[in-house]
Amino acid sequence: VDMGSGAGNDCFIAANETGENGRVIGIDMTEEMLERAKSNADKLGYKNVEFRLGEIKDTNLGENTADVVISNCVFNLAPDKEAAFRETYRILSPGGHLSISDMVIDGELPGALLTEAEMYAGCVAGALREDKYLDIVRRTGFGDVTVMKKRQIELPAEITEKYGVTEELNRED
Repeated sequence: VDMGSGAGNDCFIAANETGENGRVIGIDMTEEMLERAKSNADKLGYKNVEFRLGEIKDTNLGENTADVVISNCVFNLAPDKEAAFRETYRILSPGGHLSISDMVIDGELPGALLTEAEMYAGCVAGALREDKYLDIVRRTGFGDVTVMKKRQIELPAEITEKYGVTEELNRED
């Protein structure tokens, strides 16, 4: 299951991994993206991929549906991250695997960035500190949580200047 599947790109990669007998389900909360994903699947000839309308906190999938859940920078967009991870845990089969790529922050974001749609869409405004993020993951049932890779991303100067937070971000407290 791909949480927040968008146009389906990660689903198509997963479909190649599962083979003809496997099944991939993409969940997205917008009709527009579902239509685009279905169109892409038809064009590319994928028969083992389906796309469903849903939210990551309410997928409309049964318990123990998935052996693997993937997501690319979507949990951080969820207003209720705990509900999203609880739902993910619920749909995973016992022994299932969750593999996500998401954003976390080091420190605190200035308030001016937390309310901007551009920062939300860019996965910045919804980001939590890594320790808080991983605490939610563990509290919702996941064990053996491992961070596989980290990459530091700096906000571009034009963004920090646009929102007037350059000095606040550069301050050493």
